Amino acid sequence: MFHHLRPLKRLCLRRMCPHSFLCSRALSGAEALNALRPFYFAVHPDFFGRHPREREVNENSLKRLSAYLENLQKPGFKSLKPTQLTFYIRETDQNLSEGQEPLSTSGFRAVKFTLHTRDLLSTVLYILNSCSLSVEHVQSLNTHVRSQPLKEAKRTPDRPIKWDKSYYSFTGFKDPEQDLEQASRVETTLTSWLDNNGKYAVKKLKKSLPLRKELDRLKEELSHQLQLSDIRWQRSWGIAHRCGQLHSLGRLAQQNLETLKKAKGCTVVFTDRSGMSAVGHVMLGTMDVHHHWTKLFERLPSYFDLQRRLMLLEDQISYLLGGIQVVCTEELQPVLTLEEYYSVLDVFYNRLLKSRVPFHPRSLRGLQMILSSDRYAPSLHELGHFNIPILCDPANLQWFILTKAQQARENMKRKEELKSAERELVEALTRKFALEKVYKEPSISSAQMVDCCRRLLRQSLPGLHGMHLCVSHFYSVMQDGDLCIPWNWKDGEAIE
Repeated sequence: MFHHLRPLKRLCLRRMCPHSFLCSRALSGAEALNALRPFYFAVHPDFFGRHPREREVNENSLKRLSAYLENLQKPGFKSLKPTQLTFYIRETDQNLSEGQEPLSTSGFRAVKFTLHTRDLLSTVLYILNSCSLSVEHVQSLNTHVRSQPLKEAKRTPDRPIKWDKSYYSFTGFKDPEQDLEQASRVETTLTSWLDNNGKYAVKKLKKSLPLRKELDRLKEELSHQLQLSDIRWQRSWGIAHRCGQLHSLGRLAQQNLETLKKAKGCTVVFTDRSGMSAVGHVMLGTMDVHHHWTKLFERLPSYFDLQRRLMLLEDQISYLLGGIQVVCTEELQPVLTLEEYYSVLDVFYNRLLKSRVPFHPRSLRGLQMILSSDRYAPSLHELGHFNIPILCDPANLQWFILTKAQQARENMKRKEELKSAERELVEALTRKFALEKVYKEPSISSAQMVDCCRRLLRQSLPGLHGMHLCVSHFYSVMQDGDLCIPWNWKDGEAIE
């Protein structure tokens, strides 16, 4: 009946599809990963070791991007929901372009973009261009992709031509701009997200239960065998990954038990590099081989000696500054090795000795300070501790601490109140919804956690029974079934 319209329909389809899609084959998963190498190099969390907040943001966004790319490759998928991602990009002279957001003093900038692509090629191009990275190398992976469409892809949707709405009515295709507009108007609510993702999370959680039990068993056995205080992980690796690391440590214990027992009473942390941390934890680099771990355990007596000297240095600084306590808090500052932290303390102590700034003995007892090597002016943190740069002028330091001391005490009192409230609310939340576990990401403050828990307690959420709930900055179902929700989740009216 409508055979006379077929030529028109073919013309519409040809005009609606970007040239690069008509002339190119689809990228494979391996090719997409290879094409994104410059992007991964610019955002990889390992390069943000001294910036824990930015590192955590990149880790979380990479997980969501990985899930997006995985779903694109599933057979029979129709359309993905728009996914907003935030990355901190390390800058070099090559990828700094005119009109870009200015760099921070740390050498990186924040980039936000929303993915709503339908294939791997357009996704790769959109990511690279959103981050102002070159796309020329994509041609070597897909020889049929012409250079002009690559340039036109910069900071534009994967459909570069805007068509009349009648095209979509006639062909039955979805209008991408309409989808994006609708997604921006309809904000995700907690109840709708749980309704859509609850069963999926339960399925993943049930699948992970045997591994979770195995992880608990391995952790308990190794802690008892080596007489460790605790075993932790610096990053949010999956359960299978953690089990593998414990198996590796267990094999080493079978070969060199007496050497590993030198860590008696210590906390072992699996992280990105081996050594002893500033707070005295034994760090096992997950990329290192058993030989490196063995050498580390053999050197522990010398580390303990350096740790004693470090504590003495902290006491001497405290004495010179009126009794203020020098602390190192890994949740609030970059992870430093024992040697690095000792060097920071030593530089600061020698500057204090030369200046001999007078502080009344014990006048600042009960207050805390954190030394920093990447700041130039002292500041007072909302949690009550002072952030002190090692190169600040001692006279200015004295004036700043004395004028802010009372506010610091008030902030510290407020911090303790928030922590107490947080513990009580987490317990109440666990009881009400019969949750297996409630925890938060390190970047979530106690004030944010308290606000989140109080509002959750006013809800009726039967689907949370037996789940692991993580308070974060975004919605996500983790690989082992943990539910991540933003601390400022919305339900009904938006919360400012």
